[in-house]
Amino acid sequence: MSEPVIIGDATLYHGDCLEIMPTLHGIDAVITDPPYGMAHSGNSHRFSGGTARRGLGTNHGPIVGDDAPFDPRAFLLGSEQIIWGFNHFPMHLQRGTALIWIKRNDAALGSFLSDAEVAWHSRGCGAYAYKQVFAGSSRAIEGSGDPYAHSSHPTQKPVDLMRWCIGRCSNPRTIFDPYMGSGTTGVACAQLGRKFIGIEIERKYFDIACERIDNAYRQMRMFA
Repeated sequence: MSEPVIIGDATLYHGDCLEIMPTLHGIDAVITDPPYGMAHSGNSHRFSGGTARRGLGTNHGPIVGDDAPFDPRAFLLGSEQIIWGFNHFPMHLQRGTALIWIKRNDAALGSFLSDAEVAWHSRGCGAYAYKQVFAGSSRAIEGSGDPYAHSSHPTQKPVDLMRWCIGRCSNPRTIFDPYMGSGTTGVACAQLGRKFIGIEIERKYFDIACERIDNAYRQMRMFA
């Protein structure tokens, strides 16, 4: 295991989360979007619908670990957890709250793939929805600041969605994301003044996460 990268109040590890987790301490909440076992190809060219630069789509390649069923039980750390994609592995989880991200415009509902994504929250038993269309230039701007760039990760989530997730929790000081991806949860933690621990196994996404989280802290210092 390599030494972690420290950026502000974020501690970032490049490696396998199952190997690194036993060394961690002080986790209050887990907020993560793990591989679901869908064998996601990472190729969005088939949805691009055109040949303009913005419509070229991206091909990130397969997601590590997405070729096998996911078992969330090893990640039930801290006092509470929010785990996205739980409709793919509900048999392993107890009763909790459903958090629903509606990611389509009304006119596009039912057009292709899923209209929403669902997370399990270990507290409560209600159902709460957050609506934000997040595609194309919106994903690119959050990832790199360039509206014409590729997305940072094939399953990239909006920063505001992760801020909403943090707000649903009971004031955790340290948040852990074992499948950090391009670092969106870490960016949200930086913006909200929470400590963050993140792990990412793929080097290219780890480097993107480090850059995005560093930029988030730079912006916070600038506004301060």
